Amino acid sequence: MSTQPIDATTTSAWQDLSEHESTFTADLRGWFAADAGRAERLSFPLADLHVDLSKNLVTDDTLALLKRLADEVGLADRLQAMLRGDHINVTEDRAVLHTALRRPAGKQPALVVDGQDIDHDVQEVLAKVAAFADKVRSGEWVGVTGQRVATVVNIGIGGSDLGPVMAYEALKPYVQDGLEVRFVSNIDPTDLAEKVKGLDPTTTLFIVASKTFGTLETLTNARLARDWLWAQLGTPDDDDARNEAVAKHFVAVSTALDKVAAFGIDPANAFGFWDWVGGRYSVDSAIGTSLAIAIGPDAFRDFLAGFHAVDEHFATTPFERNVPVLMGLLNIWYVNFLGAHTHAVLPYAQYLHRFPAYLQQLTMESNGKSVRWDGESVTTTTGEVFWGEPGTNGQHAFYQLIHQGTRLIPADFIAVANPAHPLKDGDTDVHALFLANFFAQTKALAFGKTADEVRAEGTDEAIVPARVFSGNRPTTSILAASLTPSVLGQLIALYEHITFVQGVVWGIDSFDQWGVELGKKLALEVAPAVQGDAAALDAQDPSTKALITRYLELRS
Repeated sequence: MSTQPIDATTTSAWQDLSEHESTFTADLRGWFAADAGRAERLSFPLADLHVDLSKNLVTDDTLALLKRLADEVGLADRLQAMLRGDHINVTEDRAVLHTALRRPAGKQPALVVDGQDIDHDVQEVLAKVAAFADKVRSGEWVGVTGQRVATVVNIGIGGSDLGPVMAYEALKPYVQDGLEVRFVSNIDPTDLAEKVKGLDPTTTLFIVASKTFGTLETLTNARLARDWLWAQLGTPDDDDARNEAVAKHFVAVSTALDKVAAFGIDPANAFGFWDWVGGRYSVDSAIGTSLAIAIGPDAFRDFLAGFHAVDEHFATTPFERNVPVLMGLLNIWYVNFLGAHTHAVLPYAQYLHRFPAYLQQLTMESNGKSVRWDGESVTTTTGEVFWGEPGTNGQHAFYQLIHQGTRLIPADFIAVANPAHPLKDGDTDVHALFLANFFAQTKALAFGKTADEVRAEGTDEAIVPARVFSGNRPTTSILAASLTPSVLGQLIALYEHITFVQGVVWGIDSFDQWGVELGKKLALEVAPAVQGDAAALDAQDPSTKALITRYLELRS
């Protein structure tokens, strides 16, 4: 594998794409009218997903050039390097093996990286998580008063929060009756206060998720939760009673066993993961312990199987039919050639309401880079702002900009055919009405409405321009039968691999996140000033000093 990225802008495919774009005119109406097979030809199966790319702003020539670009930047080699455990996270000198988290037991050939049997390690932790989940679900695990767990509170931040909370919300129909999971992430004390409000301490279990057991926000919240537990239980002010309470009501997802033990958690109740899995890729590791408790080990394994199905497709399918490759290359086309800056993800499934937020971290933390993996500056625009809300809520909020604004906003629409709650309003199937919006929105975005069509409706000429829709707004439609654990895993893996494809084309390391470090470091330096240290306050820049001074005045 090359130690330097191939500069995509120097490839013949990039030059040809630039020439292609210079004469490119989007015409979805015309393309569909002239090509009866477009929808079928540009729709693809991906495990249990049906993915329709036909309403994207591409011709067969565009797709051929994008495929050539993937070949010329060495996407296939980079993919194989990731799968076999090469240290493609170069700034941290680490392998990137989130795909190993969902390899089925006994898969051959075995995955051995840096002399370590990765399959054995993964299955060992998965078995430990499953055994613990069974204990909680069965009532075998009890608190200090002998009561079974009714509420699990997951304390984490970033990937230790966004993945589990998104998946828990998505899979609520699979959650065991009598169990609830709450999630605390923000260091704002309001978050913890609201999440423990109304809880019975005797039936509450806390999971502290921090690989190093040193994350500022997570450990602050963990200590506050421990104080809450002691206060609510009326624990005597002696170490033995307090340690017993923590041992029965706290477990950890961490590899820092000494710090776990110092906190009071039994290291036997700590579930580890590895430096070759980044936080935003870790929901299918022990970070998903809260999810495994909620939906059960069998459903959690189905979740992992969904990931693996997409991993296999990504690793083995020719690029011209490879859905993550095609979607990643489409994003390159929109960002680098058609000038798009943002990307909307619009789930027509209420249970996926946290999915866009999850993708924000996955995509923007991964590809929000301005240097390549060799330390050189990038040669083109990188990254997209991912955003979205569930339909139909978004239709009454921001779809105006997508339909008639001046910005190009590619959008992914996601829906399931069979709802968890099939309800009727009289004789009307409400889910069918809901999905009529899903189908109608992509149709309207693609084909729009001409001035003549508006006039034909009898519209007053003065407002005809305001009611014209230009169309040619690109969308991808993703449809599944139901939102199962496997389907959720498939959706997550799809976007993981889309992100990887874009990173390879841009020549960046999609697996480090140094951009989050500076603000955290400065917060520690500013903290004494905020707490009243006059010397620390004087050391700040004028703007920061003035703001802190005003804060201190308001606080007092």
